[in-house]
Amino acid sequence: MTEQAATSVAFLGLGVMGGPMAGHLAKAGHAVTVWNRTPDKAKAWAVNNPGRIAATAAEAAAGAHFVFACVGDDDSVRAVTTGPDGAFAGMGRGAVFIDHTTASATVARDCHAAAQAHGIHFLDAPVSGGEAGAVNGVLTVMVGGAAGPFERAAPLIGCFARSVRLMGGPGAGQLTKMVNQICIAGLVQGLSEGLALAEKAGLDAQQVVEVISKGAAQSWQMDNRATTMIDGKFDFGFAVDWMRKDLGIALAEGRRVGARLPVTALVDQFYADVQAAGGHRWDTSSLITRLR
Repeated sequence: MTEQAATSVAFLGLGVMGGPMAGHLAKAGHAVTVWNRTPDKAKAWAVNNPGRIAATAAEAAAGAHFVFACVGDDDSVRAVTTGPDGAFAGMGRGAVFIDHTTASATVARDCHAAAQAHGIHFLDAPVSGGEAGAVNGVLTVMVGGAAGPFERAAPLIGCFARSVRLMGGPGAGQLTKMVNQICIAGLVQGLSEGLALAEKAGLDAQQVVEVISKGAAQSWQMDNRATTMIDGKFDFGFAVDWMRKDLGIALAEGRRVGARLPVTALVDQFYADVQAAGGHRWDTSSLITRLR
């Protein structure tokens, strides 16, 4: 068998994204060892997927050709890579660490340098597509790092993605994800304002969406979120807390490189209003609640 056909893989972090992603790798026939900060999630994953549970990230990574991670933030990435019992301590020379966390470009570059010191490779590879994309194996993955490790890892990433692209050197994947989140935030606010006007003006908002979605206003957000926004349903999808974390990263990078992001800063504050109203875990489309 080729390395990509059946290989030793570790997956760190089994949340709403990581759990399905690890499952796709296991179902593709790879030998998967998983670790999660809270062991109960790892046990629940193992009930429905073939694989082994490790007690630490380092144990999971030992002997693995590829180590995947999908955790919460910069601190979590550092913990599972270079922290006590982190994966880098357990990985063999030449192994590849693929980080699917949405984090800062700074932590990606730091981890790349630390990996080099260990004789291993690091790819920052944040994803877009949400929980549904992870479950259905159709995520978009934007990658930063060296071409050689990327080419080795791409077939495995393809187990849960429909689009995988190398965007540049270390940190380029995270920078691309920042652009992604900025665009989403602006689209959701625009859709919220449009629907709010339709409702206040006495139009049938659903009919409005059916008409304008056939023209230049069409977007993924309109196709997948307009109806639930009209119905006031937000107990699903990408949480407001996560979006604020992501926008905070983008705004910090904007300040660092001198990019002006006034709309992003404004929508970030609108999401703060949603949090203040109790919508921490609501879907990001809940921006419309501010306008009703």
